Amino acid sequence: MAAANTVLVFLWLGMTSYAVLAGADFGGGVWDLLAGGLVAGARQRRRIAASIGPVWEANHVWLIFALVVLWTGFPPVFAAITSTLYIPLTVVAFGIIVRGSSFALRQAAVRLERAFGPGFATASLVTPFFLGTVAGAIASGRVPPGNARGDVLHSWTGPTSLLGGVLAVAGCAYLAAVYLVADARRSGEHDLVEAFRKRALIAGGACALIALAGIDVVRLDAPRLYGGLVGRALPLLVASVMLSGASLVLLWRRRFGPTRIVGALAIVTVLWAWAAAQYPDLLVGSLTVAQAAAPAATLAALVITLAVGSVLLLPSLGLLYTMVRRPHPAESS
Repeated sequence: MAAANTVLVFLWLGMTSYAVLAGADFGGGVWDLLAGGLVAGARQRRRIAASIGPVWEANHVWLIFALVVLWTGFPPVFAAITSTLYIPLTVVAFGIIVRGSSFALRQAAVRLERAFGPGFATASLVTPFFLGTVAGAIASGRVPPGNARGDVLHSWTGPTSLLGGVLAVAGCAYLAAVYLVADARRSGEHDLVEAFRKRALIAGGACALIALAGIDVVRLDAPRLYGGLVGRALPLLVASVMLSGASLVLLWRRRFGPTRIVGALAIVTVLWAWAAAQYPDLLVGSLTVAQAAAPAATLAALVITLAVGSVLLLPSLGLLYTMVRRPHPAESS
């Protein structure tokens, strides 16, 4: 059981990293979509591309990591999720492919931006929405164990799933705007600082309103999750509310450096509140961590692999993100 819980912690750390890092990339695409016409929004789009460009492929490492850990460490859960929720997961897969290829191709030449820009922006909106519906389906207990045992349509179109989709898009947009404010400030684009600051305030306020409206949705549609959120996960939920409020105050006061950290922590605490509320269930009401875990030998090998891999991978990623955040010689401080 200790090995299974260790693997679960690695899995959730990977999912958290994907939400905070790749989530901001998706949010950048949302702001790309809302930047205006090809000429009017050109500077905003250049800033978004410059912020996303060096890291977007590295950020998708976390999704691959999470999938591999899930199917190796908890194969019955992986089978149940992928066979029941194959429709939204297929949309997510195509969304990631379209988004990545469109982003790469539109950078190749100015004349390609008109052709591939909308694909990048639209896929950036659609993909997190469907990821949110998958999370909502799992959290509301609509994924039963077994191969394709759940309803392939109604499992991910329930109230909690739709709430999860909308909240995922809003959260990604908020994270992206917060990060873009700091990047624009570092590069001396002061007009873009104010533009993205306003967007961050709007997106942050929208997240708060959606979350408040969603309390009754979760209470009525996912009572087991609601019980956990107001029970053992309540301290994390309260921390998320406080961090969200603090990030908006920091934005209002133009304290952009701390806002980046506090805003990310607000998202992290929400994810870990969900994990704490649902634990020890991996599939609500049907499969616990102990029941879904792979054999002990597999788990032991996986823990060793994850530990060694972390030692090799994390310093490289840390160096990448540090180098990206360093001002270039041409940028003003």
